[in-house]
Amino acid sequence: MIKVMLVDDHDIVRTGLKLVIEKMSGVKIVGECKDGLAAIEAVKTLKPDVVLMDVNMPRVNGLEATRRIAQSDPYVRIIILTIHAENPYPKKLLDAGALGYLTKGCAATELESAINKVAKGQRYVGADIAQQMALAMLPGGHKDSPFDALTVRELDVAMLLVRGKKAKEIAAVLELTDKTVATYKYRVLEKMDLRNEVELTHMAIRHGILDAKEIGHIG
Repeated sequence: MIKVMLVDDHDIVRTGLKLVIEKMSGVKIVGECKDGLAAIEAVKTLKPDVVLMDVNMPRVNGLEATRRIAQSDPYVRIIILTIHAENPYPKKLLDAGALGYLTKGCAATELESAINKVAKGQRYVGADIAQQMALAMLPGGHKDSPFDALTVRELDVAMLLVRGKKAKEIAAVLELTDKTVATYKYRVLEKMDLRNEVELTHMAIRHGILDAKEIGHIG
């Protein structure tokens, strides 16, 4: 029996995952957490075989939680299950110790396959993500993207900015203060040598992180 723990700050997501996983043969949910900090503590007592980990969460995000869990217990296998398919999220999280990476739009059959393979210590990356990662390594790809220099939290803020979200909206989504969001925004623009969100949006499109069709606010 594969013991699975769910880590996601949205109740509705965890409820949906439970409905899907409960139909899987040989898989059992042993616990669930709303953020990375709770997950780090929970694995010590629950001893799950596989953790399904979100990325954007309050207190401790998925990257930091993955890194700390992987360092403390290498027998706990982690699958990232997130909305973020674009580079450089996958590479950062796989480097941190995750063995699997799927988007939340994956089919139930793919999730089941990922759980079974990762539980055996095998790596599993969704086909759409694997394709992006492979393309990024080709000549003219995105392996030298300036977004690689950003932390995951900075990426969180940057991706919300390029989708037209205001500071207060970002603060609400990420459970941060307005001041903290402003600090992250400043760091993002400074690291990438950009002046404003419009330039950031064009940069995201140029490096294949954002599709121009997704937004309508580019100046």
